[in-house]
Amino acid sequence: MPTSQEEILKGLQTAMEAEIFGHNFYKSTAQNTSDPLGRETFARMAAEELGHFNYLRTQYKAIMEKGNYNFYPPLALAHEKHAGNPIFSEAIRRRVKDSHLEVSALSIGMKLELDAVNFYRGCARKAESEKARQFYNELAAWEEDHYRAFEQQLDQLKDEYFQANNFVPF
Repeated sequence: MPTSQEEILKGLQTAMEAEIFGHNFYKSTAQNTSDPLGRETFARMAAEELGHFNYLRTQYKAIMEKGNYNFYPPLALAHEKHAGNPIFSEAIRRRVKDSHLEVSALSIGMKLELDAVNFYRGCARKAESEKARQFYNELAAWEEDHYRAFEQQLDQLKDEYFQANNFVPF
């Protein structure tokens, strides 16, 4: 049976893998979208995911070396709220028929972020210290903000996108 420390390390490793995958996905999306606001937004999100990865790696190393988290310095990455702000410019509506990358990125991003939210909430429930619970809940809140931003933008675009491409009978 794995020890508490082994479970924490395994969880952190899983989280690091997810964060680096998210970073690479958002970076690639930023490089491939033709929408200027989308490029900026996805680049910022890629940087945030990389920041999460680096902080998780710091925690992993601390547990390996000292047997416990190291919350100094605290997770103090600049985090801009994304929900409520558009991911893409209004110009995307003029080319919505050809916005396959952007619509797909929103859908995939929602899945990535929801998985992260659920994972971090699970880690928070299992955490043995209040600081660890706060740490995981903060990560969950940040990922939930990403999820809400994707959800809002997809809700604004999907009907037009589906109609323009004759994907569903409206």
